[in-house]
Amino acid sequence: MSTVEAGSVSTNGANGADGANGTTRLGSGSKKQLILNAFAMNTPGHLSPGLWRHPRNKTYNYKKLDFWTDLAKLLDDAGFHALFLADVLGAYDVYKGPANAGPALESGAQFPVNDPLYLVPALAAVTKNLAFGITASTTYEQPYSLARRFSTVDHLSNGRVAWNIVTSYLDSAARNFGLSQQVEHDARYEIAEEYMEVLYKLWEGSWRGDAVVADMESGVYALGDRVRQINHQGKHFNIPGPHICEPSPQRTPFLFQAGTSKSGRAFGAKHAEVIFAGAQLPEKLKPSVAAIRQLAREAGRDPYHVKIIASMCVIVAETDEAAKKKQEEFLSYGNREGALALFGGWTGVDLSTYSEDEDFRFVKMPMINSIINGWADTVPGSENLKWNKARIAEYLLLGGMNAKIVGSASTVADELERWVEVADVDGFNLSHVVNPGSFEDIIEFLLPELRARGIFRAEPEREGHTAREQFFGTPWLLSDHPGSKFKWDVHDEVPRYLQTQ
Repeated sequence: MSTVEAGSVSTNGANGADGANGTTRLGSGSKKQLILNAFAMNTPGHLSPGLWRHPRNKTYNYKKLDFWTDLAKLLDDAGFHALFLADVLGAYDVYKGPANAGPALESGAQFPVNDPLYLVPALAAVTKNLAFGITASTTYEQPYSLARRFSTVDHLSNGRVAWNIVTSYLDSAARNFGLSQQVEHDARYEIAEEYMEVLYKLWEGSWRGDAVVADMESGVYALGDRVRQINHQGKHFNIPGPHICEPSPQRTPFLFQAGTSKSGRAFGAKHAEVIFAGAQLPEKLKPSVAAIRQLAREAGRDPYHVKIIASMCVIVAETDEAAKKKQEEFLSYGNREGALALFGGWTGVDLSTYSEDEDFRFVKMPMINSIINGWADTVPGSENLKWNKARIAEYLLLGGMNAKIVGSASTVADELERWVEVADVDGFNLSHVVNPGSFEDIIEFLLPELRARGIFRAEPEREGHTAREQFFGTPWLLSDHPGSKFKWDVHDEVPRYLQTQ
């Protein structure tokens, strides 16, 4: 595995100001202010299987609350925008399958894994500004119960929770929820579309903004004529309501999404406020970003009201040489079997059925060819290397499929600026190799360099922002978001979506 070579980057880009949050786009006279999220998971091994046993690492304490509160305070003090927590509902059990969870379990590769949502109130209690992105599925939980869970946590975090909307992709998850196989891909997004309509009705349109009066003299807590049933009747859901929670600080939690398929992109461009996207090079991510922004425009939204965040694994140190040495030391702790288990879960391909010498650039599987050739493009001299199972595992050991930058603060910052310039992304989802360790290195070496270049905030403007305020300057859905038409404002007789019926 090799360091990404980064050069100097100009700041000539798309013109225009992003009035929603006061930041400016490249080319408008100042540099884009980066959004930086920390990417983690409530498990021993997230994207770097085997590294849980590294001397700096303590992810084996993932089940201890102080492990998470220490991390949240570190990120909050450093100025990170959010802690984004991934989740799965089944084991990565394709490799050496069928239904064999052994390699994932033995390496701690996203198994075992605890529910991330329950962490949020405790983490919010020890932080002031950090937002919390929580992954939850539209396929395996009823919208009424999910609405309640997120409203509760939005209240307890003072509006600092975000929901990463997923439809789930593991066969093992489908089996765990009583299905013989996954719901078909496009059908999952059809369900998700109606799911969102139900949630907007519950979060935005079930309680008028002034329904809660909490009148001590009369003894009335909430006025019944300002709380209504939603009476949703659809193809997949029949839900009378009303929402069982009063409106939370954001009403609708801040919305994340990471779908990469045609259906996933269209869904994200319509509903998401932040989309996570990945590629090994910014030149390869650029068309995806442009497509998402065009889909948002077609959905009636300002395309820059969708913030696009690139996934990235950064290994940074005092010098390029020190960072490369750190990388090699990390690799010595990696677990090959865990890496191949993750690959099987992500792709559905069991590499144990192939020989050790098979070069996967040339197998008759277009999806695998595309993935492997994408990785090879980032490795100098790759045309002379055989991309067999051992090399695939090595590539995945540190940061999984994410793009990787290894080097000094200057090298890393140059490359991040290049990604912003070339791909038109708004920031980065930074994964860890070791935790503690990776985020501390980013804070010590990289953030001062980004601040010196004027591309990362010195500190939040004020304490107490909701998640959405940090990104868009308002706690509410923006007016061009499809969920905003469901809102029941203080002076409205009925919710907005009913006013035209």
